[in-house]
Amino acid sequence: MALDELAADAWRLTGDGDGRALLGIAGPPGAGKSTFARALVAELERRHGAGTAAYLPLDGFHLSNAQLARLGLTDRKGSAPSFDVRGYAALLRRVAEERGHDVYVPDYDRTLHEPVAARHVVRPAARLVVTEGNYLACDIPGWREARRWLAAVWYLETADELRAGRLVERQLAGGRDVAGARAWVRGNDEPNAELVKAARGNSDRVIGHFALEHGPSGG
Repeated sequence: MALDELAADAWRLTGDGDGRALLGIAGPPGAGKSTFARALVAELERRHGAGTAAYLPLDGFHLSNAQLARLGLTDRKGSAPSFDVRGYAALLRRVAEERGHDVYVPDYDRTLHEPVAARHVVRPAARLVVTEGNYLACDIPGWREARRWLAAVWYLETADELRAGRLVERQLAGGRDVAGARAWVRGNDEPNAELVKAARGNSDRVIGHFALEHGPSGG
């Protein structure tokens, strides 16, 4: 399905009038969730006007490196326990319930390797907020509570071979050598992916990777 059709389906979640809805994009590491979510927001703004859609990445709720070290999770960065899921759920609640002012949204900086505050903003005019993250379809504590604020969760399915290549490239760009990058993907990203893939059936819709090929950007 082409991006414009997906955008039309997403917009229907907002209903009649001026209601606001939150759409979650789930999927394993390297599936292309952030690319898809950003493309969807851009298409919605093109159709409905600037500020009518907004992007809210789960990655902004990565625990800091200091907290990961404190918890013994440095080697499991990106796993479900390495996120502030309650903080994420609280922000989803704010976005769903507070329409009268800007709501600022954190992100993750792959140069700093740390979360950063207020990189994105949900404006009062935003009727659809697209959030994306690995674990949004997982029926486990914390993530279950976050999902209650989402009108729907779409699962982005991408071939494992393509995902693995992207994940290795991501680690190389982050400073690891080839052996280190492959070891990280094998020992951390892929166990995370198995947890996410097991929750595929909890999603409201499955979107194949081919859908991205019709949009302004891929991956």
